[in-house]
Amino acid sequence: MRVLGIETSCDETGVAIYDTDLGLMADELYSQVDLHADYGGVVPELASRDHVRKILPLVKKVMADSCSTPEDIGGIAYTSGPGLIGALMVGAAFAKSLGLTWDVPTLGIHHMEGHVLAPMLEDNPPEFPFVALLVSGGHTQLVDVTGIGHYRLLGESVDDAAGEAFDKTAKLLGLNYPGGPEIAKLALKGTPGKFVFPRPMVNRPGLDFSFSGLKTYTRNTIEDNRTNGVLDDQVKADIALAFEQAVVSTLAIKCERALLATGYRTLVIAGGVSANSRLRAGLEKMITKRGVGQLFYARPEYCTDNGAMIALAGCYRLAAGQREDSQIVCRPRWPMDTLPGL
Repeated sequence: MRVLGIETSCDETGVAIYDTDLGLMADELYSQVDLHADYGGVVPELASRDHVRKILPLVKKVMADSCSTPEDIGGIAYTSGPGLIGALMVGAAFAKSLGLTWDVPTLGIHHMEGHVLAPMLEDNPPEFPFVALLVSGGHTQLVDVTGIGHYRLLGESVDDAAGEAFDKTAKLLGLNYPGGPEIAKLALKGTPGKFVFPRPMVNRPGLDFSFSGLKTYTRNTIEDNRTNGVLDDQVKADIALAFEQAVVSTLAIKCERALLATGYRTLVIAGGVSANSRLRAGLEKMITKRGVGQLFYARPEYCTDNGAMIALAGCYRLAAGQREDSQIVCRPRWPMDTLPGL
């Protein structure tokens, strides 16, 4: 089965074609980072308008790149949620209209399920069951995954997600949006041990996260280390490193607890923050220390939002016979554990 995947949940327009026999055949992504950079974050109305402009050219591009015709497409998968309602509506309306025109089924896909399955695009995919750490802009979750659609939430952030904390801390340091890559880049110049930030919620039981307090601690550290109102460049780098180390250490501690609680040997990390090299190294170190298990993640271009993960998830579900009617339904909030299992 060949599926066209469309991702428009936030500020990236992703379109891809995945075939059950041939794998990923074409993949295109347009990022709106430059559009939103001046505002320090995503402006929903601007995001929606830009999806309208970009979605059709990208569909034409992947169809041409994969040498596909409408007759070759067996279904269309689109992101139905969670995400920005306006952005979701663009992708959903387009997918439904195209599905009617081509007379093929359409299916709304859960954005975070797409991230969970993204490592399946690699040559060495993980096998079920596993613990998944989902770390994207608006989500930080630990999930027990026993199969496609079989998800049990183990823990999540009670306030800011890790990605949000990165963006807000970057803004405090005067860095550009998006904050995660900027902090990671600056942290390379930091002095280890110059600052040691707290690891939030690691001294209490459970698998939930909290990063708002860490953000406040970072803001106070910035204010305490200004000289005549100015923060020295090296101090900025030292703070960026301490913040990044605190987030990575916290995530690693919670991941280890989740593996112990489930008894699983496999950890999958997914979402935009999973591209962070220090996070990958910290989790590899934790896995090695335990002496058992394996860490899986997607290549960097499939960590952030993309059409390939939506096409893949759609291919699994459409090939299994899952269908929906022509009604356009978008879900800005959508718990993963409500998805039907395959």
